[in-house]
Amino acid sequence: MTQPLSEHQIHLLNQFSDCLVEHTQVKQIFEDFDQLRASRLFHSDPQCMLLTGDTGVGKSHLINHYQRRVVSSQTASRTGKPILVSRIASGKGIDHTFAQILSDLELFGSHRRTRQRGMQRDLRKDTVKCLINANVELLIINEFQEVIEFKSQQERQLIANALKYLSEAAKLPIVLVGMPWAEKIADEPQWSSRLIRRRQLSYFDITTDEAQKYFRRYLKGLANHMPLEIKPAIEQAQFAIPLFAASKGENRILKHLLTETLRHALLHNSSTLEREHFIAAHDSLFGTSQPNPFRETPDKVKFSRVAKASYYNPNALSHDDLIVSRQYTEAKRTLQEWIAIT
Repeated sequence: MTQPLSEHQIHLLNQFSDCLVEHTQVKQIFEDFDQLRASRLFHSDPQCMLLTGDTGVGKSHLINHYQRRVVSSQTASRTGKPILVSRIASGKGIDHTFAQILSDLELFGSHRRTRQRGMQRDLRKDTVKCLINANVELLIINEFQEVIEFKSQQERQLIANALKYLSEAAKLPIVLVGMPWAEKIADEPQWSSRLIRRRQLSYFDITTDEAQKYFRRYLKGLANHMPLEIKPAIEQAQFAIPLFAASKGENRILKHLLTETLRHALLHNSSTLEREHFIAAHDSLFGTSQPNPFRETPDKVKFSRVAKASYYNPNALSHDDLIVSRQYTEAKRTLQEWIAIT
């Protein structure tokens, strides 16, 4: 009978699960964030940014890592919250969004009261004041696609105007983060010229030489974070091809699968990842719902890639059809082509 993981092994597993490989896309976005923070010191009109990406590409993970990195680099004497991550209050009015921002600030010592002697205070002015007092340098609004979903043109305009006011009054750059259809905010006159920087975080691909090299470099980066005596060569065809087949290029699934594979290796006190660990991990996560590509030789593995990202259909006849899921197409890459790329 296999022994359960020790506390130390669980800690190692959590560390890997939370790791971030700063591949090219991530580095570019982090650089954008840094430059937005710097630009607020000499731009009277704050620059803003739109960051989009389909589900599972790692947007929230990236944001959380950047926030922690900035906090860890602060001097001991510094107070405040340089990076604030908040979100649009789903299904509620714009005042609820300002209340949400104030609530997020309160977690870091900002004091506020929404009612004073029975009277509702001006949430917008209160929010601006608290952002300034907390020394916020960058406001990141996550899940911004909720502004587009299920809201009228008038509601979207109100939110766009309110965030414009917030940015100007607090002299604060704002990053809007969301699903691909969050791009519709750029159609609003108040934001079309404010979104100076626009980035997209993409799924991985292996159908071209350059995309394959990029994916393999990313796998190598993940392997370097694994707490094993021998770093596994998961960028090699025998592992990389079935890893792509199982994940279809989605980072979230890839990380879940590799974390589960690492768990099996730790359970057996292995010095590195073996094929049987991948097989067991895939069976644990997916059961028989899909073929296990690790049971096949690399030249027999079939895989698909994302052909079309998910999108919002405002003309849908039913509520359930408003969000159209991503679409896949079968991809082809021979083993010889894979091996030929170094």
